[in-house]
Amino acid sequence: MSNYYQRKMSLAGIDLSSLTVDDLRALVKKLLDDKVHGLCFSPYVEGQGPNTELGEAQIRERLSIIAPYVHWIRSFSCTKGNELIPRIASEMGLKTMVGVWLDDDRETNDEEMTNAIQLAKEGHAGILAVGNEVLLRGELSEDELLGYIQQAREAAPGVEVGYVDAYFEFEDYPRITEACDVILANLYPFWEGCPADYALLYMKEMYRRAINVANGKRVIVSETGWPNIGTPDRGAVPSYQNAIKYLVDAFQWAEEDDLEMFYFSAFDETWKVDAEGDVGAYWGIWDKDGAPKYF
Repeated sequence: MSNYYQRKMSLAGIDLSSLTVDDLRALVKKLLDDKVHGLCFSPYVEGQGPNTELGEAQIRERLSIIAPYVHWIRSFSCTKGNELIPRIASEMGLKTMVGVWLDDDRETNDEEMTNAIQLAKEGHAGILAVGNEVLLRGELSEDELLGYIQQAREAAPGVEVGYVDAYFEFEDYPRITEACDVILANLYPFWEGCPADYALLYMKEMYRRAINVANGKRVIVSETGWPNIGTPDRGAVPSYQNAIKYLVDAFQWAEEDDLEMFYFSAFDETWKVDAEGDVGAYWGIWDKDGAPKYF
């Protein structure tokens, strides 16, 4: 019997609310040892952030920590050394959803697109994720984003092209949904103030809403997660117990329904505090130093 089916049998029907933290840690270890579908990956270490120029050695070191536990990674940019990630991941036997970071800097956008298309032509892009929440942030118009998506599709035939945003943006922008080969939906019950006890049900409803407008296209969960430390967002409370239970719930659901899911995130990242408050630093399965938090 394959590891996959053994795992499904061992997790099916488990009432996670009845488990101790040690029980949950054992489940996380089993899930990761058998490999999950995907993790969101940034190679930054303490004191670094998106303006840091990354080197190959650091990327290799950070990737080597998570490589035994995952089939895919998702990167977020194709500049400042991030363009090295998919090539190194390929050497380690990993597939990459290559992130193309777009914002209101059109010159940098062009560099991002050029590098991403080159990676796709070299065979290092399993999926091209053209833009991440740029509509949610209001940094590009719908027409501008459509132009970038179309550019990628024309320049990299045979590579799936999608756009990453909150699930409800695919309801609000049907032309974007139509332009994508695959729908890349971010599902965050935490950021909508959902209490942890109801988070799995709420995430499933988010996913259903994306499916309803996908017109038969595949929907990938491009991000989901729960922080273990920080200030609550309405009813959503960061804690170790809530975070580990959400992690197991998410991975178990992905297995049961055969979903492609990229969990956010591989590592804690202190730089995110500036944009997201204190919780921003604590979304990782591993801490900022690369030590596992939940197994």
